[in-house]
Amino acid sequence: MTRALVLFAHPCAESFSAALHAAVVETLAARGWEVDDCDLYAEGFDPVLSAEERRAYLDTARNCATVQAHVDRLRAAEALVLVCPVWNFGFPAILKGYLDRVFLPGVSFRLVEGRVVPNLSIPRLAAVTTYGATRLRAFLAGDPPRRTVTRILRRVTRARRVRYLALHDMNRVTAEARAAFLARTRAAMETL
Repeated sequence: MTRALVLFAHPCAESFSAALHAAVVETLAARGWEVDDCDLYAEGFDPVLSAEERRAYLDTARNCATVQAHVDRLRAAEALVLVCPVWNFGFPAILKGYLDRVFLPGVSFRLVEGRVVPNLSIPRLAAVTTYGATRLRAFLAGDPPRRTVTRILRRVTRARRVRYLALHDMNRVTAEARAAFLARTRAAMETL
């Protein structure tokens, strides 16, 4: 049985992101996968890296102390799925804080003679996201979330299968386009 860690980052239960999150979790569970559904807002995840955590950042013997439960969940994953909106061409602060506090030296990477060496083995990686911007505006801004998933997270997880699904121009998208994107999301989770 494949174990998926789903990281959800949106504060509103009535949001379209919440509908996407439900579609992801339902589809993976229907496939018989074990789903570790991590709703960062509902769990009250603290995204703030403290001064003490920063001081211990490179000390792999103690840098996980405050986030050990999240580290254990990440290490147990065979698939990682991020579900969140893109705000101001970036991830919501709570998800960015998760990456800062949980993707630590000794967890997601090791430093070997000053080089970053991947340290996870999560063969499947996906992101399901929405943008207020058009695809062109996101492209012109460099699309940092897409690059984070398809380059950085792909590398540290050593993912062999990567999916990045994005619905752009959310402020003007039609109900039909939202329904089509939900269907596309379900289909992508069927083949992840």
